[in-house]
Amino acid sequence: MVSLKRIYMAVGAVLLIVILALAAFTTWYTVDESEQAVILTFGDAKEGMSEPGLHFKLPWPIQKVEKLSKETFSLQFGYQEDSGKVKEFPAETKMITGDENIVLADLVVQWKITEPTKFLYNSVDPKEILYDTTSASLRSIIGSSKIDDALTSGKAEIEADVRDLLSNLIKKYDIGISILAVKLQDVELPNDEVRKAFTNVTDARETMNTKINEAKKYENKRLNEAEGEKEAIILNAEGDKAERIEKARGDIAVFDKLYEGYRTNPDITQERLILETLEQVLPETEVYIMNDDGNTLKYFPIRPLEPKAEEDTKKGSESNG
Repeated sequence: MVSLKRIYMAVGAVLLIVILALAAFTTWYTVDESEQAVILTFGDAKEGMSEPGLHFKLPWPIQKVEKLSKETFSLQFGYQEDSGKVKEFPAETKMITGDENIVLADLVVQWKITEPTKFLYNSVDPKEILYDTTSASLRSIIGSSKIDDALTSGKAEIEADVRDLLSNLIKKYDIGISILAVKLQDVELPNDEVRKAFTNVTDARETMNTKINEAKKYENKRLNEAEGEKEAIILNAEGDKAERIEKARGDIAVFDKLYEGYRTNPDITQERLILETLEQVLPETEVYIMNDDGNTLKYFPIRPLEPKAEEDTKKGSESNG
């Protein structure tokens, strides 16, 4: 009896030591800077500590800890890159565009775990759900896009649409994941013959756009030149208008003076006007004036005397000097 009692005591002591040791080693846990923890109390999951450092909890089996990474993950859809080697899966990336053309499209999804409890327990395999949702979102957007957009300038818009649709679906599935970014890697045609045909079409379109741009450039140049010519014509016309107005005003002033002279001495003014008009109309002609009685009188030769008068005036000024 004594020996059996000692055995029971020894076994109990060992069990107690094991329990104490287990309690001592399971009442604390550490969280790294790149980790987040979930605390399970008798299987009931609650958000744990995400702050890095040492933390305490109730001993196992009352509580236990599940740790998840806070890093950003990359989902490679349509290919797999490992050690610099890329393995493609064309069967997964083959899809039909909105204008009934076949393309191969693959992409990368950047995502992270934002709600660890939902990630662990709201689904059996959240990564599989993410992959299938990515496939559905990409096929949906490509299926409503034209092949030109998918292969050329519409990639950015397709990426944005895929990101929005994928984010909404993941939020609806409530698996604790957040989508950070979506990046199309390659969108290409399924074979070389189709690629060549599309390249020819693309080159032709670029040539067309180049010609259109050159034509628009020439059009703008001619429009600017025409605008300049129009402004020059307008300025010339305005100058001519101002000149004619001033000339008309001068003519009016001359006429007013003539009229004033005529009104004061009509006979003298009339004769003077006749002589000035004859001088303007017949500048090199000898003019004779006939009397009313029929006799002819030669007009006093003023012109021959003008050079002589000017010469005499010049000599007089020289002598005075």
